[in-house]
Amino acid sequence: MARIRDVVQQALATGYLTVEAENQLRQQDFNAFMTLQEAAMNGKVKQESREQCGIK
Repeated sequence: MARIRDVVQQALATGYLTVEAENQLRQQDFNAFMTLQEAAMNGKVKQESREQCGIK
């Protein structure tokens, strides 16, 4: 899978963002979000909103 930077550079160079490239960006965003969510669940990342509400 291409890195986000590569997808952006290709789109800028060609002036066109393909459906495949859009799907790659969505998948990378989803994977990044899941990594962050797992870190929060494991206590590696604190969430300000939960601290303000008193949820730990």
